[in-house]
Amino acid sequence: MRDIFGPKYTIGDLDFSIQYMRRKGFSTMKDPHFHAFYEIYYLLQGERIYFINGQVYTVQRGDMIIINPHDVHRTTSSNVPEFERILINFSHDFVKTELAGTDISLLPFAHGSRLVRFPMKEQPDIEKLIKDMLAECKNEESGYSAYVQATLAKLLIRIYRHNRSKKQEPTQYAHPMHEKMTEIATYLNDHFMEDIRLEQIAEQFYISPSYLSRIFKKITGFHFREYIQVVRVKEAQRLLLETKEKVLTIAEKTGFGHVAHFNTTFKKITGVTPLRYRKQAGKHPVQQNDEE
Repeated sequence: MRDIFGPKYTIGDLDFSIQYMRRKGFSTMKDPHFHAFYEIYYLLQGERIYFINGQVYTVQRGDMIIINPHDVHRTTSSNVPEFERILINFSHDFVKTELAGTDISLLPFAHGSRLVRFPMKEQPDIEKLIKDMLAECKNEESGYSAYVQATLAKLLIRIYRHNRSKKQEPTQYAHPMHEKMTEIATYLNDHFMEDIRLEQIAEQFYISPSYLSRIFKKITGFHFREYIQVVRVKEAQRLLLETKEKVLTIAEKTGFGHVAHFNTTFKKITGVTPLRYRKQAGKHPVQQNDEE
């Protein structure tokens, strides 16, 4: 079976994109990333490991991953090397009209970025909604954009109903270290403003520093220090958008000892300075990405 990288179909000014992919052999997203649009990842066949905001998930056939804007994520191979998926990216504006008539809040995803496991009997309906959007974008018949918007709204309602009616199942880890890395990443998410060192965390979680450094990178895609910096920058982005606090104050609140270091790190991760990011707020179209 050969690899298939289907065309990435887009609608509007990159407000929506959808792509089918089938791959054989082990593969890993080149770099973890986060972006300013929503993402829905549906696994048709196979198995994948997903790292989202400090949580490691084993994704199986029929599972869906939903990702809110700006949440860090990465996907890698499990022990099952072959997989088949459909990936959807979209902006809030793309479905704004359809959602305006509802009396429920569908976006952002209320329970956060996470794995959604629909009951077996519901999976054919979910898969049909997703494949219908792919077919509409491929054929581009009259009214296809409105069809896709309406179908996406239906899918978001199904996700909302599922999340509301079902208790989240306990996470099943494919490997004991997945659980350990989830615990460590969660700790880093909660204590990023502190002066955190690899040796301190290794001692706290009973792992040698060298092994922690290797396994953290292998599972999350981040070097240990790099992950802390990304978490800090994400919080800084939130403060820049939601408050009027000065850059110096935000740098201090997010664990940066010097504002110059904050500015350099922020630009390295986001591509712009903190002040420019604040000015450009709200101007984030959907972009191409290298999601697996």
